[in-house]
Amino acid sequence: MSISGGIDLQQTTLAAEAVYNGIGLHSGREVHLLMKPAPADTGLVFIRTDIEGRPQIHATAANVTSTMRATTVEEHDCKVFTIEHLMSAFHALHIDNCYIEIDAEEPPVADGSSLAFFQALKAAGVRQLPAERKEIVIDKVYRIDDEEHKRFVMVLPYDGFRVSFTSLNPHKLIGVQYENFEVTPEVYEREIAPARTIAYEKEIEALRSMGLGLGGTLESVIVYNDEGWLNPLHFEDELVRHKILDVIGDLRLAGPIRGHVIAVASGHALNTSLAKKILENLG
Repeated sequence: MSISGGIDLQQTTLAAEAVYNGIGLHSGREVHLLMKPAPADTGLVFIRTDIEGRPQIHATAANVTSTMRATTVEEHDCKVFTIEHLMSAFHALHIDNCYIEIDAEEPPVADGSSLAFFQALKAAGVRQLPAERKEIVIDKVYRIDDEEHKRFVMVLPYDGFRVSFTSLNPHKLIGVQYENFEVTPEVYEREIAPARTIAYEKEIEALRSMGLGLGGTLESVIVYNDEGWLNPLHFEDELVRHKILDVIGDLRLAGPIRGHVIAVASGHALNTSLAKKILENLG
């Protein structure tokens, strides 16, 4: 594996500030998000403005501490969770450096997709910086398996960024879904970003008893039961598209990647394990 300037030769940041406010999916708390330009080699850094000293949490695979229903990063005894949708938008827009000021433990859920984040960042604009871009060029196969549940995620050499995902769900409404995208900003905005989080109705009460999903509504989560969908779908195969959205966000914790991601029934645990493996190889 090597680090290269890639197709986009220079690092990037936002051209202006971007703001998005809303409710956290799991916490149910109001959240204010301010995304600000940052210098070269900063990376993507969360700043907890609700805590004295404004501690920083670098969005990197080395800082992942939990993957239960969402991806959590932690540093200096402070954490942010459910970051995968926001990270996915950064990845798709090739934004390398940003200060992400946040006054709660998780970003707003918006409508359960990454579209609001993508559009806010896109409206702010992307500016090049006078430093070479550090793209991770995959030069061999990296794979993480969950043999017990017959799941895996892998990345192999490819001149671009492509994701192929197979989702396996025993429910009659969903079943096997497959999608394959060459991920460009245009394709991402149209085909991936609008795909929302999905939940089974019987799971919701159990999640809430664990303090999760407290901010979820039919405006922010697609819910299904044994009879059908409780809200209209954006895509017939919205589940697998959201899985692709998630893996793009989780793998951004390794850095901007050039390669072909192939996954079967992968989730945050496998995704972030692959990101860690990629980072360890760079070390």
